[in-house]
Parts: sequence; structure tokens; C-alpha cells
Amino acid sequence: MIEVEYHDDLKEVQGDAALAALLASPCAAAPFDRLEWWRLIAEECGLAPLIAIARAGDCRAVLPLTRNGRRVEGLANWYSFRLKPLCNQPDRAPELLAALASDLAGEAPRISLRGVPDEQGEASMFEAAFPGAGWVVMRESCDTNHYLETGGRSFAEYLATRPGQLRTTLKRRRGRVETVVETNFSAESWALYEGVYARSWKPAEGSPAFLRRFAEAEGAAGRLRLGIARLGGEAIAAQFWTVENNTAFIHKLAHTDDSRPLSPGTVLSAALLEHVIDRDRVTLVDFGTGDDGYKRDWMEQQRPRYQLDLLRPCWPGNWPAIGKGMGRRLLARSGMPR
Repeated sequence: MIEVEYHDDLKEVQGDAALAALLASPCAAAPFDRLEWWRLIAEECGLAPLIAIARAGDCRAVLPLTRNGRRVEGLANWYSFRLKPLCNQPDRAPELLAALASDLAGEAPRISLRGVPDEQGEASMFEAAFPGAGWVVMRESCDTNHYLETGGRSFAEYLATRPGQLRTTLKRRRGRVETVVETNFSAESWALYEGVYARSWKPAEGSPAFLRRFAEAEGAAGRLRLGIARLGGEAIAAQFWTVENNTAFIHKLAHTDDSRPLSPGTVLSAALLEHVIDRDRVTLVDFGTGDDGYKRDWMEQQRPRYQLDLLRPCWPGNWPAIGKGMGRRLLARSGMPR
């Protein structure tokens, strides 16, 4: 028998031993799968958790959600690389997700999930589970994730495969820019990161407090990789990475506008890649979302992220979206451009 429950108090989630184990490292494969990540989102980004849980014996399936008016959305923010259901017994995930689909019909007429992967069939699992519970499922590609599989190569072997212009830039600029990779959190170094970001081309940080607390926690856990590039002692580029479960996650990077001719971001990216490949021995580097051209210089593979809209057809507010979705499907089948 499968039971479904919902929690807005994350302490209640932590009180379930099987669930707590699923949502903690090393079981959690990435920061975005951990209870601490959801707690930070709730405390620093103002999103109230609605954690949907299906349980059967020791088996647990979890979907992190939040309410937005009559709609339910994924519990994620602009720092989240992806959102997916989690299960401690993957072979039972389809039946537990089907139970969640049936029960969620009483919680909201529309569920919107952005950034859902499909490498392990996550998006496809939604498409299979929700229609049987009376939902209409709309799925479309919404973003791109660039990543690198290191394949047992050294950094030097990997670098030899990069574009010639990139290797030439590194050869010319490496001697002028000093780099360091720190693995412990330091308030002084974090202030340098924030100073570089403030003088960069990037918009204002979404939630500085969220990012700092996350960096502090990752430093305490030994997962932090904070890169600083300096010229004449002045910080001109900074990058915030983390490493866990044989994967390096590239969270944030910035360089000052006036240092652009020195390519400090390129030099610092190379230093961090050398560190995670040769020292941490990661098997994968994840460059998050966004189809920026510079990511293709460093990464060798890409994969889509999906927007899933799960709609109850009996709710009139969903009819326009359902109509548009049906129209797109008809056009796709006819081969006509959208």
C-alpha cells in the first residue's frame, strides 16, 4: 500500500530516517537534491515548501514543490541546475510517482515544473504517470545543460582537444594573471568574490545571502572550490564551484569589466578545471543551464532541460494552455513550422 503525505515543515521531513538518508550526501547526487538546499530556498528566497512524499514500507519518493496561488510549482530558484523526483528505490519510482499524480489532483489544478532532466527518464516518467491520473501533460524543451565527461583524461590531455583560439589565449595570458583555488570558506575570499561580481557585467545577485550560506556549508563539508584570479594583487575574476559524487558543479563566475582584455575568466576556468580533473579526479563537470557560447569552448556534451505543465482539464483556467498545446502537437505532426 502506498501512502501520500505533504509537509511544509522541513523538520518533519528530517524526522523520517529513510527520507533523511535519501536527501543527504552521499545518497543525494547533487546540491539540488538535498534537504539543506530546500531549507535555504525557504529561508532566503521566500518560497514556502510543499514536499510531496509517497511511501511504501522503506521506499520513499519525493517531489519538492511550492504553492504559487492556485498553481503548484517546483521548489527551485535561479541557482538550481535542475529539478527532479527522488526515490531511494529507483525501480519503484514509476508506481510511487503515479500515486503522487493521483493524490496531487486534490492539491492544485496545475503543476508547473521547470528544468526537469530526462537522462534517467525523469521527464518521461511524468508523461507516463500523470495522464493515468487524469492530467494533461505538456512537455517542451526550456533550457540546455552543458557538461563534460572527463573519460579518465588528465587536464593536459583534455586541454589538447580544446579549440585552438582558447589554447592560444591561455598560452598568452597565463603568465600575467595569478590564480588560486581555495577549498575552505573564508570571509575575506568571499568578499573578494562579491567585489568582483559587483564590478562585472552581470546583473545584481538574486540572493546574496542564499549563495553565501551555501558556500559556507560547502566549505565546511569539504566540497567548496573557490577560484580567485589576481593582477598585481587585485582580484579581477572569481568563480564558485563545488565538488561531490565525482562531479564538479560550476555555480557562478564573473570578472571585472575592465579586465576583459586579459581574459582572466578563461585563465581561472583552466585553473579550476585542472584542479578538479587532476586533483579531485571528477568524472563529470556540470556547467549548469544556459546555452552561452563560451560554455561550448570548455564542455563537450549537452543535454536538454524540460518545462512540464501538468494540467487538470476540468479547470477552465487550463483550457487556453491545453488548446495551445494541442495546436503545437498538430503542427508538429503535420511538419509545418510553429
